[in-house]
Amino acid sequence: MDYRNLKAPTNTITRDMNSMCEETGNVYETVNIIAKRANQISVDIKSELEKKLQEFASYNDNLEEVFENREQIEISRFYEKLPKPTLMAAQEYVEKKIYYRNPAKDKLKK
Repeated sequence: MDYRNLKAPTNTITRDMNSMCEETGNVYETVNIIAKRANQISVDIKSELEKKLQEFASYNDNLEEVFENREQIEISRFYEKLPKPTLMAAQEYVEKKIYYRNPAKDKLKK
């Protein structure tokens, strides 16, 4: 996923939970959907960051001063400036970009 193009706010904002839970009909189910998506985003970002920083890994056991690489600092700053995964997930939910289903409700419909 391209996190640069996501229009999620970088600060916490107040949201109207009544309007957000219109589809599910349950505030807790809505929060659960957003939380699960936030966990997925967090794992994706972490693995992407680790992959990029792996290039700069030093396997020496020397006690020498660690050389600061400008590229590594820029990569770290980019990921620090990203909105939190919960804010990204909430924005995706509001924009209806999250697909979800509830197997318990599917059983009741049958």
